Amino acid sequence: MNIRQAKEQIKYAMKAYFSKDEYGNYLLPTEKQRPVFLLGAPGIGKTAIIEQIAQELDVAFVSYSMTHHTRQSALGLPFIAHKTYEGAEFEVSEYTMSEIIASVYDMMESTGKHEGILFLDEINCVSETLTPAMLQFLQYKVFGRHRVPEGWIVVTAGNPPEYNRTVHDFDIATWDRLKRVDVEPDYDAWHAYAVATQVHPSIISYLEIERDHFYHVETTIDGVSFVTARSWDDLSSMIKLSEQHGLPVNDLLIGQYIQDAGIAKRFAVYYDLFTKYRSDYQVDQILQGQADAALADRVRRAGFDERVSLVGMLSDALCSQLRDTMLREGGIACVHRDLADIKEAQGEDVADIADEIEERASTLSAQLKRDKQAGLLTSENYAAWEFAIDFYTRILQDREAGAPVGFDRAREAFEQEVAALSDSVDDAKRSLANAFSFADEAFANGQEMVVLVTDLAANKHALAFIDEHGSDEYFAHSAQLDFNVRESDLAARIGMLDLDAPGAPESSNEG
Repeated sequence: MNIRQAKEQIKYAMKAYFSKDEYGNYLLPTEKQRPVFLLGAPGIGKTAIIEQIAQELDVAFVSYSMTHHTRQSALGLPFIAHKTYEGAEFEVSEYTMSEIIASVYDMMESTGKHEGILFLDEINCVSETLTPAMLQFLQYKVFGRHRVPEGWIVVTAGNPPEYNRTVHDFDIATWDRLKRVDVEPDYDAWHAYAVATQVHPSIISYLEIERDHFYHVETTIDGVSFVTARSWDDLSSMIKLSEQHGLPVNDLLIGQYIQDAGIAKRFAVYYDLFTKYRSDYQVDQILQGQADAALADRVRRAGFDERVSLVGMLSDALCSQLRDTMLREGGIACVHRDLADIKEAQGEDVADIADEIEERASTLSAQLKRDKQAGLLTSENYAAWEFAIDFYTRILQDREAGAPVGFDRAREAFEQEVAALSDSVDDAKRSLANAFSFADEAFANGQEMVVLVTDLAANKHALAFIDEHGSDEYFAHSAQLDFNVRESDLAARIGMLDLDAPGAPESSNEG
């Protein structure tokens, strides 16, 4: 199966393992909760999807690579304990708590979450002295004398032996204690992830042209040449930072990530072409509806790589704009909930709500810091909480100037943010309309239009925006191309202005 299917299967297992009866007891006993074993080639995103599952299920996450552990660090260190049995004293060997088990308790203390996923990577590379203890752990969730706390699910991962010379083959007894999930590299699955996370458009468009370069491992007389999904993902981050700081992106940089000389050279040449196309086409002018009339004609006559590059640039620019708008909307929703709670508790005529606002800002800051340290902070929560904290900080400046912070002041500032959001929504809808208008003229209903619609559908923020605020152009093209648009549960509906309305207000936007 591909990485997306593997994520679904593992998430289903986690939901089943976390399920409880009416008395709060887990329906599946610990010894029946087979640890998941995710077996797949290196660099395809095994760790990433487990972390995503933990975030989506709102549970804690602890990750360890077992190649770093000896028998002592995994089981704990031995010490002599003095015990009395039937009136006689004895010296007994015991073990300190395993570093791994202790880290689970540390995570519970720091996050307040008592359910989580313990992820052990490279589990089929443990030393021979640790193998018997690992077999016991896989069945009983015990290292030494210490058990993984109830409510923590064990997920493991490893590479097939052809990718790692230190891999040990499991025997039947071990396999019979695992829930095995085999995963293979798959470009289409990665493409959806890449669009959703806004991997650099040069990489996405290059791999649309050279799909067999997505994942490549080859042994030559000079050693192993390889390219993995992780290679492209990490290279994307470095390209973005290099462009931001005006640093060169050349074959020297690319070769540090794409460790296949031929593919690295091909991509370096393509990247140079991509930057030329980006300069020539001025995507921002297309989205503003100001593209030169001759531009669409040039696209119609352009080669395949140039057309694919333009689609990648359009998709990236649109998804970025729609993402920013939806994250801003999430921040406004966060502020709206807080102000509605303050109004319900204090009333809107209270002279000063500065203390309440300061408390909200402090609570959000602590939650942001805690979740960030624990690796549980999603991009949506990060953006919403940072927006709210900044909003509250600006309001509290009135108190620093000696003025009271009444509810009317908070309402006024909130209305200004809503007005700015409304402008952002209008701008984004115009960008969508202009992009499709240009694409109609340049591509008609060709393959490039399919890619553009597919990319928008693959990006959760873009699709949430379209579902919330509408786009006649997107719906028309997705219908023509037989795309199924998901229902309205994709986007959380929030009120724009009506702080007086009881409960969660309805959106006033028309699609």
